[in-house]
Amino acid sequence: MARHRGRGCLKVMSWTILCEGARNGMTGRIRILTSGDRSLSDQTMAAGFANAFLDYAVAEGAPRAGLLTASGMSGDDLADQDARIPVAAYQALIAAGIEATGDTSLLLRHVLETRLETMSIVGQIVHASTSFPHSLDQLNRYARLMADVPIPGRRDRFELVREGAAVWLVDHRPCDGSWMATESSFARFISEFRRSAPEYPFEQALEVTYAPPPHANRYPELFRVPVVFLAARNALRINPVWCDEEFDGGKEYVFGVFTRHADGLLEGLETNDTVRSAVEARILTDLHEGTLSMDRIARDLGMSRQTLYRRLKDENATFAQVHDDLRRRMAMDYLSARKVSVGETAYLLGFSEASAFVRAFRRWTGVSPTAWLGNCRVRSIR
Repeated sequence: MARHRGRGCLKVMSWTILCEGARNGMTGRIRILTSGDRSLSDQTMAAGFANAFLDYAVAEGAPRAGLLTASGMSGDDLADQDARIPVAAYQALIAAGIEATGDTSLLLRHVLETRLETMSIVGQIVHASTSFPHSLDQLNRYARLMADVPIPGRRDRFELVREGAAVWLVDHRPCDGSWMATESSFARFISEFRRSAPEYPFEQALEVTYAPPPHANRYPELFRVPVVFLAARNALRINPVWCDEEFDGGKEYVFGVFTRHADGLLEGLETNDTVRSAVEARILTDLHEGTLSMDRIARDLGMSRQTLYRRLKDENATFAQVHDDLRRRMAMDYLSARKVSVGETAYLLGFSEASAFVRAFRRWTGVSPTAWLGNCRVRSIR
């Protein structure tokens, strides 16, 4: 199939700097990160995405060796799709691919023409979910396995928002004026639905905070919906039918296999992460017990209660807040999967009775668990 490229000069200075940074020693950083000695300031991502983009760029005429050199990575760094690589190395790879092909839409076209499940375990989980809202919950839960993307306020990256008859998928990734990450994230949603259910168009309109990119003239062809640039938010209006449509059944076992694998990967990422993450991981194993003392968790983490208190305070958190927030997130996860009842969810979260869970759920969301489920699990932006 012939391709019509939207050519344009790459004028994003940070990407040029990233390429130079990669050429001047990025390989050493990769060795450090993949050996497990990872600084919290170094954002990492799954190697599967870089490997898939590399193959696509090479098929478009870019030299494999040149792209790897520009990124500071080797083929071995990308051999395992679950291995972690620096986000900066991936960005340098993309910049080199665009430079080699002269096509600023290269990443966007790559996303629209490839399958998420071939790059990440998260893609397998999404496709084994029971509905779109359920798959979105899983995507938020395991987003870090794909890439470290800090979201202000520890909120989920993606949220469904109902505005009258319209339903919008909002991306809470901080707006920095760049277009690549935003356009590719929405393109991934569109790509998966176009492939699996072409008879029910997923996308209806798009709002983005960035100015028209060099390849904006290709947006009608690629996105196929009206696009508003320099908007107040990054959001994709979706077909409301997907709030209620059930995915094909019979995938419960597969879903469990994939999530167990993803949980293991997530635990590995959190081993050397924040104190809050360590507390959450420890609480999670005994969440059903209900009465989890701070003394016990501190002892399990090899520190005193006072030390744990101070370290959580340094992260602007308390033990009670961490416990409560974990219960909230797990409640939405359990309920959205539609595999357990409200009473069973209450037990799994350690509540002594269902009524106590319902009161807590109202405090978290403003509605009862039943109403939350009946409303397509759509939350309003506060």
